[in-house]
Amino acid sequence: MLRLGVDLGGTKIEIIALAADGATLARRRIASPSHDYGKLVAAVVGLIRETEAALGAQGTIGIGTPGAVSRATGRMKNCNTVCLNGQPLAADLERALARPVRIANDANCFALSEAIDGAAAGARVVFGAILGTGVGGGIVVDGRVLDGPNGIAGEWGHNPLPAPSADDAPAPACYCGRAGCVETYLSGPGFAADHARRGGTERDTEAIVAGALAGDASCRQSLDRYCERLARSLATVINVVDPDVIVLGGGLSNIDALYDEVPRRWGRHVFSDRVDTRLARHRHGDSSGVRGAALLWPAR
Repeated sequence: MLRLGVDLGGTKIEIIALAADGATLARRRIASPSHDYGKLVAAVVGLIRETEAALGAQGTIGIGTPGAVSRATGRMKNCNTVCLNGQPLAADLERALARPVRIANDANCFALSEAIDGAAAGARVVFGAILGTGVGGGIVVDGRVLDGPNGIAGEWGHNPLPAPSADDAPAPACYCGRAGCVETYLSGPGFAADHARRGGTERDTEAIVAGALAGDASCRQSLDRYCERLARSLATVINVVDPDVIVLGGGLSNIDALYDEVPRRWGRHVFSDRVDTRLARHRHGDSSGVRGAALLWPAR
């Protein structure tokens, strides 16, 4: 059985072809025409057809997107690739390809990949947390993505930062129209903005972390605030979902300090006498999203 997964990003479209045993048969990336819906759909269809022609087989199709499908309209919503919003992506792809297509949020795809054969393989309940340009999340239970009736299960990034203190003020404005969202603190841009706001020089996240490791006091304080905020935020996830494993993905998941510091701190905010949830680094890296899209169809 051939399973195709497509990761529909803002800058690139990636396709992967998986065999029944999960082995990668093909993988390719192209630039994304992210400002033109018609061209974007045509690019996805073309990529699928070219991959199937090269492999000499037709496969199932899973699509990872930056938003979700509205239960009310069947159209896309909440996409930061804004040309997708309000569009009937699933219907358009199914019409062009003459077969069913499964669509899931890219964070759900990440969580599924890591739950099936990644860092959380064998765990019953998995929360996948994306820490990158934005903050996203997905929940997998018994190897299946949990969507919810609104299609937003796991979207922790647009909840308020838990237990805010004077150290977290003023609450930064968020593009969603609110202020103080988890994403405004824990995304890469949020981390960099916090460092600059608190008197540090303007640096990207890699430079801040490198400065902290080199002993720069301002960078150390910024990294400490980041760890504390992440611990509070994930503690709230544990209180609600109680996952066996939380897997981190996205660029900031490569900060080594998170895996010691965050579990050391989150116990103060978890409603339990101890915390057995494990915090793990992704196994499949930037392949997780596209692999998870393919895995939306189970092997037969």
